[in-house]
Amino acid sequence: MEFNCSSPTTIPVVSTFASPFDTSAAVNGSDSTSTRKPISLWPGMYHSPVTNALWEAKSQIFERLLDPPKDAPPQSELLTKTPSQSRTSILYNLSSDYILREQYRDPWNEVRIGKLLEDLDALAGTISVKHCSDDDSTTRPLLLVTASVDKIVLKKPISVDIDLKIVGSVIWVGRSSIEIQLEVIQSTKENSDVSDSVALTANFIFVARDSKTGKAAPVNRLSPETEREKFLFEEAEARSKLRKRKRVDRREFEHGEINRLEALLAEGRIFCDMPALADRDSILLKDTHLENALICQPQQRNIHGRIFGGFLMHRAFELAFSTAYAFAGLVPCFLEVDHVDFLRPVSIFLLFVELLASTCISIYIFIFHARCCSRLFEHSTSFYLAFNHYFMHIAVK
Repeated sequence: MEFNCSSPTTIPVVSTFASPFDTSAAVNGSDSTSTRKPISLWPGMYHSPVTNALWEAKSQIFERLLDPPKDAPPQSELLTKTPSQSRTSILYNLSSDYILREQYRDPWNEVRIGKLLEDLDALAGTISVKHCSDDDSTTRPLLLVTASVDKIVLKKPISVDIDLKIVGSVIWVGRSSIEIQLEVIQSTKENSDVSDSVALTANFIFVARDSKTGKAAPVNRLSPETEREKFLFEEAEARSKLRKRKRVDRREFEHGEINRLEALLAEGRIFCDMPALADRDSILLKDTHLENALICQPQQRNIHGRIFGGFLMHRAFELAFSTAYAFAGLVPCFLEVDHVDFLRPVSIFLLFVELLASTCISIYIFIFHARCCSRLFEHSTSFYLAFNHYFMHIAVK
């Protein structure tokens, strides 16, 4: 199946590096007839091929966010929009753009999932802005932030040599929250079935805040049109109710889970108290621990001056992959991200610490940020992934 990039709703992605063999490009790389500041010079933007393409395509919306009118009133009347009004797709011409291909290639000739997570977050953010925009330059825009990622499931490997497309739209809205579903599509000539072409699915939840007061702000309503859109809306509504129930009582366990935890704890105690008698096919959870630390640089901020959520997911995924690789001794195969919780924003100039603990099929990452000058250390993000190598058991201590 061939992708049509001429559609107004499809945004083509191009490489962000100039080819050393391309002598036809202008020396300064800019259009002398344009009076608008180049996207690369816009402040507060995390640069990647996808963010560049999204900002170029929706420059009028984002310019308003960068320079909101002072003392402007909030949106006075909520609009009713359809999923098709926010639907946006981006196309990676991987088969023809070899520089873009090299930017996304991993050592096994597949697309780097960590970079793809960045792109998913950037596209979801663009879609949320489109849905919440009232096209009125006299009102102040909403502050939209990634609250969580409900699920990311990899259904098949993603080749770096075949064109790739990501399609997303709003599927549900609450009072101040929005759920966006994204699908990564990659087709071959042998497989033209659309349902079989979906390589990855993801659901992002954004929340809206008043850019002046910082309080929760209402968002535009959503009116599903097709039967599939109505089905997705009902599914998302059920997930929202489930999330609320879990927030009320986090002590609930599924049937049999308590017995499994008790058995793992008992095995861990044997490792500590009688190591000679411990199971040789098991190791303690703490022995799989890896961590990473870095300074949050200004180049990694979004338009609101905070660290880009996609950057956090990228770093967390690659740390998880490294830990699974070191633990298993073989290349792990990514299965899914169970969920990601963004508990609080991460500011620039903070010490950003990724702490990681692993089991044989799951990776748990806890991201902390530290203000060393004020001796503040806070938990900012939780990240849960699954890989599919089963080599040994882990004893929990």
